[in-house]
Amino acid sequence: MRQRARALRGGYRGDANLRVGLLPQQGWGRRNWKFVNEVLVPQYFKPRSGAARTGRLPAIDRDEIGLVWVGHATFLLQIGGKNILVDPNWANWLGFVKRLRHPGVRIEDLPHIDVVLVTHAHYDHLHMGSLRQIAAGQPIVVPGGVGSIVRRRGFGEVIELECWDSVEIDGMEITLTPARHWGARNIHDTHRQFGGFVVRSGERSIFHCGDSAFFDGFGEIGERFPDLDVALMPIGAYGAPSGREVHMDPEQALRAFAQVGARRMVPMHYATFPLGTEPIDEPLHRLHSAAAELGLSHRLDVLPEGEHLSF
Repeated sequence: MRQRARALRGGYRGDANLRVGLLPQQGWGRRNWKFVNEVLVPQYFKPRSGAARTGRLPAIDRDEIGLVWVGHATFLLQIGGKNILVDPNWANWLGFVKRLRHPGVRIEDLPHIDVVLVTHAHYDHLHMGSLRQIAAGQPIVVPGGVGSIVRRRGFGEVIELECWDSVEIDGMEITLTPARHWGARNIHDTHRQFGGFVVRSGERSIFHCGDSAFFDGFGEIGERFPDLDVALMPIGAYGAPSGREVHMDPEQALRAFAQVGARRMVPMHYATFPLGTEPIDEPLHRLHSAAAELGLSHRLDVLPEGEHLSF
């Protein structure tokens, strides 16, 4: 059972003002050469690290929040007694890009998934093979223009949201929030939208940022949702070979987290797929260093893949 909730219009919208252009910046040829030869190719000869947890995930009380980081931007969220899967991706390869760490949870060990959320259509966030395995007649919520990709894939309902629109599903309110990024799956479909999600149930709430460069709209997210329990913030792939500013570095992610004002932060979008020119271990080291300098270490929860956090 779902119904449309009040649209939270005004402020930042997921439109051209926040869409990063597709044209690469000067020096992209040199950066791509470095990316291929110093990042992509060396990883082909290294075994994947990490391992999936074994057994079923624990159940939690209705008034608790549960989080499991599967890897990259993929999270299992537990809130209000429901299980939500965000940006499901169990792929070992994205084209020529190798997955460096095994998913922290096997698909067959997932609990029943009540709702699937996809933040945008990029292949590392919308992985069709994973969606086919997860689809079991439940609703899927996507930004505007992304619905055509996931229709007829086994989901009971495809719900498209524009920025600040909300939908109520089984007592949960799900809102699409703005981001500074881009949503094209292919070069000619730039109409597709992108964003993050706030999921609320009763007095509990979770913010999944999706992909985003830093922009001054994070403060508005915090103003509209002043009691966020946790923010899931991307910290990697900031060394884009194209030179475009499409992702936050760890320092920017902490700055965005401070503006959102959530009680705690969980980092994501690092160490799984080598999508930037930065060393694969650099984002987490920089995050810990910057958090210590800013006095935010006590609000930081770094989750190994597959570990279950509840609070």
